[in-house]
Amino acid sequence: MRSPGVQEVLLSVEGVSLAFGGVKALTNVSFDVRKGEIRAIIGPNGAGKTSMLNVVNGFYHPNQGSITFKGQTRARMRPFEASRGGIARTFQNVALFKGMSALDNIMAGRTLKMRYGLFWQALRLGPAQREEIEHRHRVEEIIDFLEIQDIRKVPVARLPYGLQKRVELGRALAMEPDLLLLDEPMAGMNLEEKEDMSRFIIEVNDHYGTTIALIEHDMGVVMDLSNRVVVLDHGVKIADGTPDQVKRDQAVIDAYLGVAH
Repeated sequence: MRSPGVQEVLLSVEGVSLAFGGVKALTNVSFDVRKGEIRAIIGPNGAGKTSMLNVVNGFYHPNQGSITFKGQTRARMRPFEASRGGIARTFQNVALFKGMSALDNIMAGRTLKMRYGLFWQALRLGPAQREEIEHRHRVEEIIDFLEIQDIRKVPVARLPYGLQKRVELGRALAMEPDLLLLDEPMAGMNLEEKEDMSRFIIEVNDHYGTTIALIEHDMGVVMDLSNRVVVLDHGVKIADGTPDQVKRDQAVIDAYLGVAH
């Protein structure tokens, strides 16, 4: 367990409910994410974890409840508002441009930071050229940080899965987010790849000061990385606290053992 970070609330989820037809994905879920912390969202398969991230960054619109981010409260968040506001996201299944290089995929994360339009970018003249050089310098810093210099020009479709996940993390970092949402960043990785990704997540939090909310099934990773953990089961929050508190909670134990239902 990592020691608690700054106590200022960056994101607050209040009474969020989400249903698809008659299927309830989330029911009256409330929790917060404090600035500077690593906040884990855990639960059995089908608990509503990814649905919760989709509500936070605007892919889903809740039927009830509200999201407060950086002091601004809204009933729904649209994806472009989330991106412009400082929320970046990686996905459970890698979502990269497979024919593009690692460098170009990460460069795509700088799109919202560019001031000059497509016309100027196509001409690559004057201020647009200077801007691209500045953005490319930032991308090269991220490539160095993630230790992927050797594969910077390689099309991501040719990369092993673990490196693809690292490139996706790089693209999210290129957006310079205040809040980074990671959906199962360790999924499908071997032990060495998990250790590398864990190290990078900690360094992103420490070096960049980025607040992180992550979904993860590997409880060892959750206990090592997280400041606090919120637990969902069948769309309902059943526990919230430090990793030590959560792992001793009987409702959490029952949910993971399958004896509560």
